[in-house]
Amino acid sequence: MLMAHPVVLRNLVEQYVTLRTLHAENGGAEARRRMDDLAYTLCVSTGTKDVDAALVAARHRLPGARTADDSVLTG
Repeated sequence: MLMAHPVVLRNLVEQYVTLRTLHAENGGAEARRRMDDLAYTLCVSTGTKDVDAALVAARHRLPGARTADDSVLTG
């Protein structure tokens, strides 16, 4: 599996979280489409099938993450 660069992952996560906040407040169709695009890209970039797992996996791969602790990925 290809691994996205940590800078790319951080950017994707930040964009998704920002748009999720905007969508929750405004509910705009354009924000929803962009969120869907970001969710798909996060899933592809992390090898996951849903955005929640993708966000956890992306954050786990970012610098400063405790790489020895994979407990958030099990369950």
